[in-house]
Amino acid sequence: MILRSSPPSPFGRKVKIAASVLGLTDRITTEDADTTDPSDALRQQNPLGKIPVLVADDGNCYYDSRVIVEYLDHLAGGGRLHPAGEARFPVLRLQALADGLMDANILILYEGRWRDASRHEPKWLEHQKGKVARALDALAAEAEGFTGRIDVGTIAVACALGHMDLRFEGAYRKSHPALDRFMTWFEGEVPAFEKTKVTA
Repeated sequence: MILRSSPPSPFGRKVKIAASVLGLTDRITTEDADTTDPSDALRQQNPLGKIPVLVADDGNCYYDSRVIVEYLDHLAGGGRLHPAGEARFPVLRLQALADGLMDANILILYEGRWRDASRHEPKWLEHQKGKVARALDALAAEAEGFTGRIDVGTIAVACALGHMDLRFEGAYRKSHPALDRFMTWFEGEVPAFEKTKVTA
């Protein structure tokens, strides 16, 4: 299988960590994708031109990260990262919150990358920052229950916070110590987290 992604992508990192936890890393080759290049095959693999994309052995392309991780869980026998029954829904909700946190932070970054400073929209930035603040508060309120769990929800949380370490100097660690404690635990329990870390 081929994973099209970019090293700094928190969504791509989520897939890589899930693959490692599931014992599937050796079955996946990672290839960089350029979302801004019209000639990159990414736009044929995912009409949205977004990463990550998993090109399966049969040639089918799966996106986004939520679908890819569930597909990998299926390949590994199912039920390892996505609990069955009623227990499934809190995990999926946690993943949705973490993914939303990543989305909001990426939109904040894009405002700086794609627009001249004179054209930044303060209301738009404040809107995204509000999402980030509320998401961090909600995650911190539940963080004590994350320790001891390796599922798609906690993997997504770790990737969202890892992205904040990379792009926002990990400010949440001082403002939300419960999340700092969770990250310390996760980093110790999941070797793939350190292996997929980038510094720029």
